[in-house]
Amino acid sequence: MGETVRTLAYGSWPSPIDAATAAAHEGHPEYVGFVGDEAWWTEPRPTEGGRRTLVRRREDGAEESVLPTPWNVRSRVVEYGGQPWAGALVDGRPLVVFVDFADQRLYRYEEGGTPRPISPVSETGGGLRWVEPQVRLDLGEVWCVLEEFTGEGPTDVRRVLAAVPLDGSAAGDRAAVRELTDDRHHFVTGARISPDGRRAAWLAWDHPRMPWDGTELLVADVGADGTLGGPRTVAGGLREAIAQVDWSADGRLLYTSDRSGWWNLYRDGAPLCPREEEFGGPLWKLGLRWFAPLASGLVAVVHGRGSTALGILDPETGEIVDAAGPWTEFAPTLAVHGERVIAVGASPRSAYEVVELDTRTGRSRVIGAAHDDAVDPAYYPEPQIRTFSGPTGDEIHAHIYPPHNPGCVAPTDTPPPYVVWAHGGPTDRAPLVLDLAIAYFTSRGIGVAEVDYGGSSGYGRAYRDRLREQWGVVDVEDCAAVALALADEGTADRHRLAVRGGSAGGWTAAASLTTTDVYACGTILYPILDLAGWGTGETHDFESRYLESLIGRLAEVPARYTERSPAAHADRLTVPFLLLQGLDDVICPPAQCERFLARMEGRRVPHAYIAFEGEGHGFRRAETMIRVLESELSLYAQVFGLNPPGIPKLELAK
Repeated sequence: MGETVRTLAYGSWPSPIDAATAAAHEGHPEYVGFVGDEAWWTEPRPTEGGRRTLVRRREDGAEESVLPTPWNVRSRVVEYGGQPWAGALVDGRPLVVFVDFADQRLYRYEEGGTPRPISPVSETGGGLRWVEPQVRLDLGEVWCVLEEFTGEGPTDVRRVLAAVPLDGSAAGDRAAVRELTDDRHHFVTGARISPDGRRAAWLAWDHPRMPWDGTELLVADVGADGTLGGPRTVAGGLREAIAQVDWSADGRLLYTSDRSGWWNLYRDGAPLCPREEEFGGPLWKLGLRWFAPLASGLVAVVHGRGSTALGILDPETGEIVDAAGPWTEFAPTLAVHGERVIAVGASPRSAYEVVELDTRTGRSRVIGAAHDDAVDPAYYPEPQIRTFSGPTGDEIHAHIYPPHNPGCVAPTDTPPPYVVWAHGGPTDRAPLVLDLAIAYFTSRGIGVAEVDYGGSSGYGRAYRDRLREQWGVVDVEDCAAVALALADEGTADRHRLAVRGGSAGGWTAAASLTTTDVYACGTILYPILDLAGWGTGETHDFESRYLESLIGRLAEVPARYTERSPAAHADRLTVPFLLLQGLDDVICPPAQCERFLARMEGRRVPHAYIAFEGEGHGFRRAETMIRVLESELSLYAQVFGLNPPGIPKLELAK
């Protein structure tokens, strides 16, 4: 006989998805690549201090972590990092070069040996950092992007393409690093070398543009001695964002451009598959790949509108055949070897997995980081893809996750509480994948609404541009419109709505609490709270001019910086809130939270502030994530009158 379904109030449903289970499954594989015939990638280890390890899949199918703790394969270039490793075969054995997070040096590793540094150290500012390595055995070098601090300030930095000797001769000698380009452009991505080795192509841009605003595609000749000739701009510009460049097997230039309003794929300037879909995305990290050319002339592509698919594009016909399988989302990382493609895919029923597609047979299979149900999947949320209407009639895209628990229902007379999740970026989006942090709430009877507010990527340039000079307005209005629409239709309880978000989403959550009366409480994670401070030296170089497009130039609209900042309107915040911050965060520093709390002093608004030692921008350690989830649930329980079993009570100060 089946189990009896119990009738219990929303928020009090017993769930097997505890905070430790959710934390253990946080993060996903990234940066896939081949070393010979073997697939390699990076993978998170939340229970090992939040480090990322390098994983190897041997030819017999066995997976192994190549580097033991405390090695942490992660770059800090532009603070968000990017492709941190590369490998090649030498005499049939893997040679791998990687960036270690602790000192940001390049290390050379060979099977059975110990990693040894091949790049030098600088004591100036943030030192020397590296990303997007490419092993050039023909030259005995590693080509990569070098980020070099020239002073103590966060914007005292230059970036160039550089070559580091593989033999370790530059480990103690900065002069042994060969600079391939000058630093006329403030930002560059790693060079892609043409199949004949005679040309290199890369992307560059300058402040105040972000890479999704406009980039330039540069091409230079490569000399026999590995020097680059004078680069020439062949595409891109102030209002054309090129997200990726590469070469086809026959030496033709491939790139994704949004010149049509959508990131589409071009070959030598001609569109290959013009669609109102995205074949690219925001370049938050260097080395992201939405396409990869195969030796056959076909091109593997990650594409879609909102969620993404993995497909094989025939450039001659413009036709795409998508990989069969359960995956509804593919991350922007691809690698090819012969006719094999490896990618990272996920779905609402499975976390991100390493997927291999054989283009000869069309067969796709999981080859690494295979999803393993930590609990009965009957407890997983069942998302609804919905479109709402904003205050001015604009579309708002969202994923709605109603409360779901196979063993419980709620009384029919009360709609459930809901939490609106605002994603970060803000030029980003919410992927349609299994997230046990969402399941942590939905399985207890609390709904979640992930809102891809105006400004989100994945829906074309016009949708992204809705947020230009409107940050703190459009994002707040769109989240509120979704929350109120759910309440009006009876899906959510109008009096039990909350908002939460991290980074730029933390800004949206805080701005929502200080400018609307929609929410009964909110959770704010590592946020931006004070625009003037954040935009004048409190953040890192990459985003130091981002506010010029999101808000406007400070010199021209200083009042707007004050009017939009939650920190300037702490007196308007009257509902309970939880503020969570990493003390090592250089993107959204703790000073923002501290000023905000100082302005709240004496106002007797219930709140809690938890700061985490050793955490930066985005939490990575299992113990941190456990406390975050339990504290957040306790906040909702106290404000909404819920009774979740077994959750430590969060003490709220007044």
